[in-house]
Amino acid sequence: MFTELNSILNTKPDSVTQGEFILLSDRRSDASFLIHHFLSLYLRAGCRVWFVALVQSFNHYSGISQRLGVSLSQAKEKGQLVFLEGLKESLSVLIPQETEAGSDVMDFLRDPAAGLKSLYQFVGSSLTSGGSDDDEEGRGSPVLLVDDLSVLLSLGVSVGDMLDFSHYCRATVCSQLQGNVLMLVRCDGEEEEEDDGDDEGSERLLKGLTHQCSLSLHVQGLPTGYCRDIHGQVEVCWRRRRGDGQHSQKKVFQYKVHDKGASFFAPGTSSAVL
Repeated sequence: MFTELNSILNTKPDSVTQGEFILLSDRRSDASFLIHHFLSLYLRAGCRVWFVALVQSFNHYSGISQRLGVSLSQAKEKGQLVFLEGLKESLSVLIPQETEAGSDVMDFLRDPAAGLKSLYQFVGSSLTSGGSDDDEEGRGSPVLLVDDLSVLLSLGVSVGDMLDFSHYCRATVCSQLQGNVLMLVRCDGEEEEEDDGDDEGSERLLKGLTHQCSLSLHVQGLPTGYCRDIHGQVEVCWRRRRGDGQHSQKKVFQYKVHDKGASFFAPGTSSAVL
C-alpha cells in the first residue's frame, strides 16, 4: 500500500470510497504495481475481495503482497479473498483431465463467440452468496479486481463482450452492492496508431471502459525517455456526474517504484532532477 498515492486519491483503509469503478491502464509501461497497491488497500480496509487474475499465478501476487505487509494466504483462509487463478482454470479447459471435472468459468476458451457470460455468472453468484452478517471478514464492502482484461483480446473475446462484462459487473458491484470494481487494461501501441489487430481492439476497449469509470489511473513512460530515478508518469482523472453532465479533473504525477512501495511526486520535483 502506497501512502503517497492514498493521499493523492484522498483515501485510506478506514475510509475507502464505495461505489467506484476504477480503471488502471498503461502504455509502453507497467501499471501492475497499482494492482498490488489497491489489493493491499482493500484487504487492510476489511473489504471482501474477488480477484480474477488472468495473467499471473496466486504465488506471484502473494509474494509481492507479503512485501507490502499483507498475507493473501491468510485472507483466503478467512474467506476475505476469493481468488480465481485464470492460468490454472485455462489449463483445465485446454487440457481436460478425466479425473477432474473442468470448470465452466473459462468457457469462452472453448467458444469465444459465447462471450463472458460464464465468467460474469461466477462473479455475480459468488458476490451475492458470500459474506454473511455473522462473518467478521465479510462485513466490508465487496471489491472485484480484474488483472488484466485486455489479455482476453488475444483469446478471441470481442471488445463488445468485454464492455458488456464490465457493465454488468459495475451494475452488480457498484450500484447494487455499493462496492468497488477495479480493472487493468494494456495498450502496447502508440495512441495515434490504428492497426487492424489487437492494438486497435485494446484502444477501443480502453475508450469504452473510460466512459464507464469514475476514476482512472493511466501509466506511461516519460516523454523524454528512460530515466534511472524516475520510472514514468501516471495521469489521474476523476470523473463525477452532476446535474448538467459529467465533469473531469486531471492531475499528472511522476513515480518511482521501490522494492516495498512507490514514490509519487509532481513533475520536475524529483530529487534526481533538482
